[in-house]
Amino acid sequence: MFDKILVANRGEIALRVIRAAHELGIKAVAVYSEPDRLAPHVLAADEAYLIGPAPSAQSYLRGDVLIEVAKKSGAQAIHPGYGFLSERAPFIHAVRDAGLVFIGPSPDAVTAMGDKTAARQRMIDAGVPVVPGTAQALVDAAEARRVAGEIGYPVLLKAAAGGGGKGMRVVRGEDEIEKAFDAAGNEAQAAFGDRSVYVEKYLEGPRHIEIQLLADRHGTTLHLGERECSIQRRHQKLIEEAPSAVLTPEERAAMGEMAVAAAKAVSYEGAGTVECLYQDGAFYFLEMNTRIQVEHPVTELVTGVDLVQWQIRIAAGEALPFTQDDMRIEGHAIECRITSEDPANSFLPSTGRIQNLVVPSGPGVRWDGGIVPGFEVGLSYDPMLAKLIVYAPTRIAAIDRMKRALLELRVEGVDTAVPFHLRVMDEPDFRAGTIDIKYLDTHADLLSTEPDEELLRAAAVAAALLEEERRNQRAVPRVAASVGAGVSAWRGRAGGWRGR
Repeated sequence: MFDKILVANRGEIALRVIRAAHELGIKAVAVYSEPDRLAPHVLAADEAYLIGPAPSAQSYLRGDVLIEVAKKSGAQAIHPGYGFLSERAPFIHAVRDAGLVFIGPSPDAVTAMGDKTAARQRMIDAGVPVVPGTAQALVDAAEARRVAGEIGYPVLLKAAAGGGGKGMRVVRGEDEIEKAFDAAGNEAQAAFGDRSVYVEKYLEGPRHIEIQLLADRHGTTLHLGERECSIQRRHQKLIEEAPSAVLTPEERAAMGEMAVAAAKAVSYEGAGTVECLYQDGAFYFLEMNTRIQVEHPVTELVTGVDLVQWQIRIAAGEALPFTQDDMRIEGHAIECRITSEDPANSFLPSTGRIQNLVVPSGPGVRWDGGIVPGFEVGLSYDPMLAKLIVYAPTRIAAIDRMKRALLELRVEGVDTAVPFHLRVMDEPDFRAGTIDIKYLDTHADLLSTEPDEELLRAAAVAAALLEEERRNQRAVPRVAASVGAGVSAWRGRAGGWRGR
């Protein structure tokens, strides 16, 4: 096992990895940009190093600096979290060339799944079902028009090197092809440095269901059930849950076997996720995320398996001690992404300073957060502030628990997606489990600008309690923390992973 690892990320995922490392008896090294100097992940680490100014290109994306810090600190391995450099094969090669361990898959596996067209062809060769379309990048709009005519409209143009909804355009007729092809290519070039685009059949109302995988280097690859991720805006997830409300045990097993076959086709190691589209009992491979997912906590809660710890254990050479037959899905978990966005204004980012933060607690509630009072929320990074996750014996009980937790949550200083999440928890179709990726298109009222009465009442109560506390001079004093010479002076072990 490692003695020390470097966490090459920020925010809630960096804190999550640090906690997992500490529970394994491993020291954790944090890195931070200038505005993140006193961020929670910095204060939780055993050491912390300044790596540059706010822009990611000058800090968290500086692979050379990250490797230099890892070697300077004596770390033996680097955990990338998600985003940033987590799926960059050149960075993985550089980590290995420096004599360090990359906590994740091989660069070959990342490359194989990172090129969406090559991955589609590899899946076809492995007998994995894929959505009808091309397995190579399109030459021009004329070829896109020809292929679309063969498979039938509507079609989806997608960036070959992409993900996260970037470089995607739905095309419903031949007259839209040329404009959509140029737009998708331009967006792909800006986001990924590669304007290659491919085409696939657009399914009108599928569900987005993904399968969690673990694979060690000793030949064991298994799945840990599915996550339902259908509630999205602009192809980005908002709410995730496990298990899906619609899969039968037979469908779960079939999708799991498909995901395992996909992973084995690229000799995958570590934690990974195969994303699928599901409609009317049929499912299709969409892509593979070769990293830990944002929504991994819901799988942890229904399986009892700490995925981040197993990422580290596998990278250290340990074999998985359980088999597919040992995997059990029990109860239901839901995750809401708490973002600094205004749902009533097209989810535009909100900036400001966190003035007050009250984190919900109680039975079955988990908070994976990267903010504290006084934290400055800017535009340099992803707007996700935290993840609120709940677990309960049944789906309806989990929904009701999430509603209670959302009402307890107070994030003051920026707009958040909390009002949207609260409305979803009460919406009849969501409660019935009749959802698909067009859920927001058919439930536009959930983005209402009308104030939520329950939130207003909860806020009024919270404000009254805070005012009383101030009057009685019982406010909790702030604890000063200093960070000098790039190394955190604070040594913490707060709040490890909480299972069910």
